[in-house]
Amino acid sequence: MPATSQCRRGSGGNSGLSTLSDTPDYKITFAAEPKRMRVVFNGETIADSTKSLVLRETHHADVHYFPRADVRMDFLHRTDHHTVCPFKGTASYWNIEAGGETVENAVWSYEDPIEAVSEIKGYISFYKDRVTIL
Repeated sequence: MPATSQCRRGSGGNSGLSTLSDTPDYKITFAAEPKRMRVVFNGETIADSTKSLVLRETHHADVHYFPRADVRMDFLHRTDHHTVCPFKGTASYWNIEAGGETVENAVWSYEDPIEAVSEIKGYISFYKDRVTIL
């Protein structure tokens, strides 16, 4: 799976990454999502939250991040896939398995994000083209 345009594939580690203060024209902001959000795959509710965050990033569509406590981790299976974003850190990935179907690397989390985006620690996001987000 290709990484997003500001990220590159990697095997881990956050050394040598950019900071947002080094790139004043590049912004990442967070906002509390005011409404309940759900993620559904193959008829199963994978996440259901009234506490999700919206990450807004220069040159990218908004992305919802769900608190891990609101995600059905029993449907997720960690993979060895990782990407590195110079502004967020190293992302870990999971497959979703539900109802006999699997979608690969559909879920990611920055488990040890760069300090400037520490709000996403403990949150998980989903590729919109692989699940239904309601």
